Amino acid sequence: MLPPIIIQPSIPPTDGSKSAAFIFVHGLGDEAEGVESALVLNVLVSLTLMPLIDIARQFQEAGKLPHMTWVFPNALENRDLATNAWYLPTRLSPYPPSRPELEDDEDEEGMLVTVKYLTSLIDDLVKQGFQEKRIVLGGFSQGHAMALLTGLVSGYAGKLGGLVGLSGYLPLPERIPALREEAGLSKEVHDDVELFLARGSGDRLVPKRYHRLCYEDLFGYGIKEGQVTIKEYEGMGHSMSGAELRDLCTWLEGVVPETR
Repeated sequence: MLPPIIIQPSIPPTDGSKSAAFIFVHGLGDEAEGVESALVLNVLVSLTLMPLIDIARQFQEAGKLPHMTWVFPNALENRDLATNAWYLPTRLSPYPPSRPELEDDEDEEGMLVTVKYLTSLIDDLVKQGFQEKRIVLGGFSQGHAMALLTGLVSGYAGKLGGLVGLSGYLPLPERIPALREEAGLSKEVHDDVELFLARGSGDRLVPKRYHRLCYEDLFGYGIKEGQVTIKEYEGMGHSMSGAELRDLCTWLEGVVPETR
């Protein structure tokens, strides 16, 4: 596994307790250095291939989140898929299955291996002096799924500053209460953590019903609706846009604000 790419803050805080970090997890078939996304902050542009790490660089060039350390992990290459993946994907149907018992099982083993790895990245930040509430975990597509799962069933459940899910879904929804119990957590989620969930109305890879099921399941676990920011961007496909990133930036500034 390639080590994560780390972008240091443009204006590092003199007090380490005032630092903040965002672990941003890429999607299926991508890597830390590249993702199919529109990453211009001031205009909405068409889909283009640009480095994922340009999110951090463009925020910094715009004078945004200067205190933020950005961590971009890399998934292993999956030999069965012949591409980078955090877990083996399953088909996401736009319609509820007529026979749920025939649906493919999700790759729980692969997901939990990824949860362990992402947890180790948080461990590293904490050892460096980052406060847990100043760390945000998020991702795109498969990264969305893994960020939410890690934020719900790992030892950092309820301890982070925020969770971000872009163009993805909530995996293992029926297993999450049991996985929380196995981790020594309560089945009900009374975690004090903010969430940002977003998708494009034109996303054909992750149908809209998964976006709805994601936040409905979160509410069902016990997360308060006031803790969840839900966005949908008209015409945006399975990608990111300037409008989405502007909203994400504003949300991050509220969750892990710059302090002097």
